[in-house]
Amino acid sequence: QAKGELPSITYCEDAYSCAQGADALVVVTEWVQFRGLDLDRLKATLAQPVVVDLRNIYRPEDMAAAGFTYESVGRPPVQG
Repeated sequence: QAKGELPSITYCEDAYSCAQGADALVVVTEWVQFRGLDLDRLKATLAQPVVVDLRNIYRPEDMAAAGFTYESVGRPPVQG
């Protein structure tokens, strides 16, 4: 239904296709399908391994270990 109301938005099949070639990924939802992303696959998909997590769904130490530059709310940034 949203496609009819918001025609200028680009819609994707999944998180990986949405992240393809992006300079950064910004997480704005707590949906389960985003909590369980394969971080290695995500890193390979992004142009730059940068994640801004506005919902704190990832652990900073996991993101650093996976090689991401990671910013979240209320926690220090990490550089992987």
